[in-house]
Amino acid sequence: MSNLSHDPLYRDTPLILSVSGVSKSFDGFKAINDLNFYLEEGELRTVIGPNGAGKSTFMDIITGRTRPDEGAVTLHGIDGHDTNLAKLREYEINRLGIGRKFQTPSVYKSHTVYDNLVLSLQGHRGVFKTLFYREQPADRERIMEVLKTIRLESRAHDLAGSLSHGQKQWLEIGMLLAQDPRILLIDEPAAGMSDEETERTGELLLSLEKKHSLIVIEHDMEFIRQIARKVTVLHQGHVLKDGKFDVVKSDPKVIEVYLGRQGKKENNK
Repeated sequence: MSNLSHDPLYRDTPLILSVSGVSKSFDGFKAINDLNFYLEEGELRTVIGPNGAGKSTFMDIITGRTRPDEGAVTLHGIDGHDTNLAKLREYEINRLGIGRKFQTPSVYKSHTVYDNLVLSLQGHRGVFKTLFYREQPADRERIMEVLKTIRLESRAHDLAGSLSHGQKQWLEIGMLLAQDPRILLIDEPAAGMSDEETERTGELLLSLEKKHSLIVIEHDMEFIRQIARKVTVLHQGHVLKDGKFDVVKSDPKVIEVYLGRQGKKENNK
């Protein structure tokens, strides 16, 4: 693939995130190695790669859980300025509009679905504040909009703990949406889901495209096929290949280091 695809000068859509020359080592092991990654405004990007490819560290660096040894992580367009996230703390990055969902859903099980979203609204975080929170019309409108997006209107007043695994995943995505993030980082959203839940999750993520910018880490190739616009393959902390799904999945190097292993795993099940 031409280097022009990696060059921010050759783009029709503005960038929202640039990861430039980033490296990170742990006890001599280079988890991220001179990584360059560019995300456009409103883009849905899928990131794949074998275990140990650096996917989690990549997400940790973007969100400030881990600081890179070298390189810059730039969020574009905050009040017309660029911001180097590598110099900020985790909570500061979150406040700039970057939300992350981990693989295991984390919701307030003893609270209703509706109250989970209230807890997530910007400016109303924390259980204590919520106890004394008086609902505003604009907040209710926002919550109802999110409930419709995640298709949980009928479960609004049910306890979150009573939801299925897939519904908990959708609720947690809704909790991020309630904060109106610019970028959503989502880790293996289809893990542990039924086929129907997986398909609905794909539909949900596709519905968020253009409204938000998304980076989705996933292993389920059928799910990736459903949502893939552009796919980035990480290997040994570096971008091995990126491009359209059909191009990436037929690349000999990708097959060798990742897809071939995935096929063996499937055959051994």
